[in-house]
Amino acid sequence: MEIINPRINVLRLTFLSFLMVTVATGLFAQKLVQPVLGHRSVSILKVDNLEFKDLNKNGKLDKYEDWRLSAEERSADLLSKMSVEEKAGFMLINTVSMIGAKKAEAEGLVASDFNETGGQTRGGFGEAPANSGAGRTQTTTGATGVAGVLANMSGGGGVTKFVKEYNNRHFIYRMNESPKNTAEWANKLQALCESQPLGIPAIVASNPRNNITVNASLGTSAGASIFSAWPGELGLSAMRDLKLTREFADIARQEWLAVGLRKGYMYMADLATEPRWSRVNGTFGEDAEWVAKMITEVIYGFQGEKLSASSVALTTKHFPGGGSGEDGQDSHFEWGKKEIYPGGMFENNLIPFRAAIKAGTSSMMPYYSLPSGTKYEEVGFAFNKGAITDLLRNEMGFKGIINSDTGPLTGMPWGVENLTKQERYKKAIEAGVNLFSGESDPAMLLEIISNGMVDMSYIDNSVIRLLNEKFEMGLFENPYVDENAAEKIVNNAKFKERADLALRKSIVLLENDTKTLPVQAKTKIYFETYSKGTKDKLSDPGIVYTENGNKYPVTFVNTPEEADVVLLWLVPTGNSLFASTGAPVSISLSKCSVDVDYVNKLTVKKPTILVVNYTNPWVIDEIYNNQTKGNFKAVLATFGTTQDALLDVVTGKFNPSGKMPFSTPISDEAVTNQKEDVPGYLEGKGYALFNYNQGLSYK
Repeated sequence: MEIINPRINVLRLTFLSFLMVTVATGLFAQKLVQPVLGHRSVSILKVDNLEFKDLNKNGKLDKYEDWRLSAEERSADLLSKMSVEEKAGFMLINTVSMIGAKKAEAEGLVASDFNETGGQTRGGFGEAPANSGAGRTQTTTGATGVAGVLANMSGGGGVTKFVKEYNNRHFIYRMNESPKNTAEWANKLQALCESQPLGIPAIVASNPRNNITVNASLGTSAGASIFSAWPGELGLSAMRDLKLTREFADIARQEWLAVGLRKGYMYMADLATEPRWSRVNGTFGEDAEWVAKMITEVIYGFQGEKLSASSVALTTKHFPGGGSGEDGQDSHFEWGKKEIYPGGMFENNLIPFRAAIKAGTSSMMPYYSLPSGTKYEEVGFAFNKGAITDLLRNEMGFKGIINSDTGPLTGMPWGVENLTKQERYKKAIEAGVNLFSGESDPAMLLEIISNGMVDMSYIDNSVIRLLNEKFEMGLFENPYVDENAAEKIVNNAKFKERADLALRKSIVLLENDTKTLPVQAKTKIYFETYSKGTKDKLSDPGIVYTENGNKYPVTFVNTPEEADVVLLWLVPTGNSLFASTGAPVSISLSKCSVDVDYVNKLTVKKPTILVVNYTNPWVIDEIYNNQTKGNFKAVLATFGTTQDALLDVVTGKFNPSGKMPFSTPISDEAVTNQKEDVPGYLEGKGYALFNYNQGLSYK
């Protein structure tokens, strides 16, 4: 037996006690690292040789100013200091504009002083005129439908008014300015917020800005912008490359971060199960398991493993899926308010949202739709306690922010049309909404708080969630960006190179039976891009490509008669989201800005390579059927790409590798007979012309 000296035993016990205490007190924790403090007007406090911002200007270190504490501790402290007015304004988010910025940029006047009344300044913050196109914001009380939501673009005042009078700290940016302009604008906003009593910073959100799409609608996507240009969402999915998808998101994150955009209203976890839906182009396709993988990579790319000072927070939408609208209509309109599940696949829609929760998405956005034929109340999802609290929160375990889509209180109040706006507020808050989009003025929210219509605990719970996000993202320490660096970071050569690869990988080779592709050297090609708007004469030729610049070993000619082969790139354009009239939706080419007769006359002249740009699973049987198939020597699909990328594939400089993100219906009859919630690959034999996951290569 070992004999232990009592003195040694006491020393051991003393050491163990010391070890336990030091672990408990965090002395063995990671060494504190002083964060960079970005500030314009507040003083810096020095405590224990560390620096902190005196955000509330009281000359002492408050808990919420202490970056050593957890986000939860800081949020609780700040909540206790906020007035009811500040809390109410904090729960609202609306569109802001930068009216006059382009003119100001030309005059060298950007970043001028704010107009304290909220009026227009020289390129600074100002009031957007009604119908300016700046974005969708609140409507007058009683207006319903998307027309009402679009009626008032300003939200009732300029940014200075939003910040100082309404206590707003969440904003949606929909402009498309230069990187430096945007960065200066964001810094001005943060400086204004810092100057307010509690110094709470802003979060500026945006819709997608890095994806090429031909049918982006106001409030859904900015399309290709100043940032690096990648394929549309369907094209990203078609790449079948999760690693490059993560890289896309990481590059986009760096660009957004550089200009001060810290939150994305994106991406869509909805499934493309209804081919007529006008928002199919914003999805990652029809297969729930694959979409779940895409959503996971996108969230990790933008946010990281957890929110931090280098994150762009994401708002995954539209819970619990908007892709099964009755007859393909959209719930921005009364005639599209029902989300239906004739195939019994409601649970299938949840698969990508479960993946988003697991990946840590910061926010979720419920859609306007109301569920029909389910166990849930037939009210819009923003008012649906069963869907938001019971399903999303309690069953699925989501702990983040519930951000309403823009305008459910006034524009799209489906299922609660008979309630007053005050009653709609109450129902949405009690259902679980934390942040209301399309609202700036908190007067009505304050009214229902003061008269006891909603318990204050709901308000405090929402504010805590919103504050946690800001603290986790380091915005209280440094919300500012380097305005000069923004120009160098955004769309730099390295980012362009990776985006160019993605643009090529997104192209799908569907048929090449005669091995026409890649085209041989010295081939004479008539290359026409047929893209028509509603005001164009559809029978006129499209854009004819004739410039080669020694990039390709072929000759581009001016007419089909001169050519060995016709390369026809069809870009159909269905009705845009906000052009809906309630009429039956068709995705046949003749109903989507394509003169079928013109196309058929062109493609009989010479052997034709058909390229179709898909934003929906178009029905192309008017030009491609058993009688006309022989005219087409190859067929390709694109989902938002460039001419150069397409020509690299056609000429063999790049070997196609993409796969279809959805099935395309063989006929209008197939569209009519399909079930809105059932993916095309499960619709049965005879449904598809081109199948989900179809795609060839040259090797």
